Amino acid sequence: MASSPNHATADDRQEFSPVNLPVNELYLDARNPRIQQVGENLDQEQILKILWEEYSVDEVALSVAQNGFFPHEPLFVAQEEGRLVVIEGNRRLAAVRLLREPQLREWLKVTSLPEVSDELVAELGHLPVIRCERETIWQYVGFKHVNGPQAWTSFAKAEYIAWVRNEVGAALEEIARTIGDYHSTVARLYRAYMALKQVEDEGLYDREWRTRKHFSFSHLYTGLDYQGIREFTRIADLDPPRAAPIPKRRLKHFGELCIWLWGDKRQNKPAVVKSQNPDLRRLDQALQSKKGIDALRAGYGITDAVDIARGDTALFRESLLVAKHSLQDARGKVVTGFAGERDLLREMEEITAITRALDDDMRRIANSRTRGQGRKA
Repeated sequence: MASSPNHATADDRQEFSPVNLPVNELYLDARNPRIQQVGENLDQEQILKILWEEYSVDEVALSVAQNGFFPHEPLFVAQEEGRLVVIEGNRRLAAVRLLREPQLREWLKVTSLPEVSDELVAELGHLPVIRCERETIWQYVGFKHVNGPQAWTSFAKAEYIAWVRNEVGAALEEIARTIGDYHSTVARLYRAYMALKQVEDEGLYDREWRTRKHFSFSHLYTGLDYQGIREFTRIADLDPPRAAPIPKRRLKHFGELCIWLWGDKRQNKPAVVKSQNPDLRRLDQALQSKKGIDALRAGYGITDAVDIARGDTALFRESLLVAKHSLQDARGKVVTGFAGERDLLREMEEITAITRALDDDMRRIANSRTRGQGRKA
């Protein structure tokens, strides 16, 4: 297993000794899981903007402005493509850059940070860093962020787990132990990420097509445990983990699922899942019926699709029971709740007429079927 700062051997200690490097030689990490869930191939200014707007860099900057940069918390950097890329500590690097560079604050319209002294600007010109390779510190980064005080989103966690599994070669069990999470959770995140990667590689969906800014990845890794969604996509079981968990013949189905989960702005199709509870369960219910699937494909909303999937027989029974319960509830309150209002008497007359007509219809249908069964006998 690759060594890490929190599992370093005696031979590794020299390697992980911090050194001070000029801050202008350090680059924000475009492969940071926080960043990649927003977009790929972003430049330094775009990354800085995302970190500032989404990840509370202001809190870090205020701390640095007050206390300086703590030397016992060095950045971890890797030499990649001729650059020193910060693998761990991107928010802190962003904070330092904003404190030192007025033009960046002006560009981002930052007004909440204090002006710092020339002495602090000079002090922040060099930062303590530890040189390493990305693969050697995955345990440390994962433990700190997957379930730490600045926890990543579910998609960032899944992307990181997939990278460690596929590139470093660590087993999911080892990843789970290292980051302090359940193996089943790690396996579910990995399966969902790899399934999404499959459909994106085939060009059948792209998360950039979603209609909402927030990417609700939890809809997917949660829904893949539901019966209707599992059967619709034919997704593989969690064990053994697979790099391609969706059968090729079902990739188009999976692309449809992604549209129902997140929408497709290219086709002006909104997501049918507005919130995980209760819409994800309702989507699962619709997918358990061919009629429900056809309704979704025809563009019906989730409520109509579920009703179509359930069929009129189930809906009729439910409506009848709801009406009975409501009338029983009304009767229990008539003594204290009714004061002779004429409009309510008229409402009751209409209810009585509807009830009699419904009773007549039901008896006529029942008698007709009874006679039909008698002739068959």
